[in-house]
Amino acid sequence: MYVMQTCPYCEYVEMQVEGNPRFEVIDISKHVRNLKQFLDLRDSSPVFDEAKKIGDVGIPCYVLEDGTVTLSSKDVGLEPMPDESIGASCSIDGSGC
Repeated sequence: MYVMQTCPYCEYVEMQVEGNPRFEVIDISKHVRNLKQFLDLRDSSPVFDEAKKIGDVGIPCYVLEDGTVTLSSKDVGLEPMPDESIGASCSIDGSGC
């Protein structure tokens, strides 16, 4: 799952996967290589079309073992932040975080 340290949505789901070997947490702010991997995915996957249209970054983002990409925490068995819509993610303008 792609996250960013300063994203409250990411922090919320990260707490749920702590110690769970099913999840690999990749913080896009920790290294430019992580950011590039995420941007390559974001630029090529239609899953991000709506997020980009409304100015969202698209994190947290989940890549399943079969390569399926989703922005929905529920799709991977996690609880989204209370009172947030499915797939809510940080906005580029800061309004979502």
